[in-house]
Amino acid sequence: MKFDRDIKENIDYYYNEQGYRVFTEAYHLKRGYCCKSGCKHCPYGYDKKTDTFRKIIKNPINQKK
Repeated sequence: MKFDRDIKENIDYYYNEQGYRVFTEAYHLKRGYCCKSGCKHCPYGYDKKTDTFRKIIKNPINQKK
C-alpha cells in the first residue's frame, strides 16, 4: 500500500523505550479508520477491553458554545 511508504518518523510514528514503533494520532487520522488494535493514540475512542467505541469530539471549532 503506497500510504505505508509515505509515513514519517516523529510525525506519523515514534519508537518507544522498548524499540516498538508507536503510531501517532496524526497517522491514525491520515489513515482514516480504526484498526481495533487498541492503539495508544487512537483518535476514534476504541476500547480494546470492552470492544466498544466511546464518543470523542476532537474538533472544538465545530462545537456550539
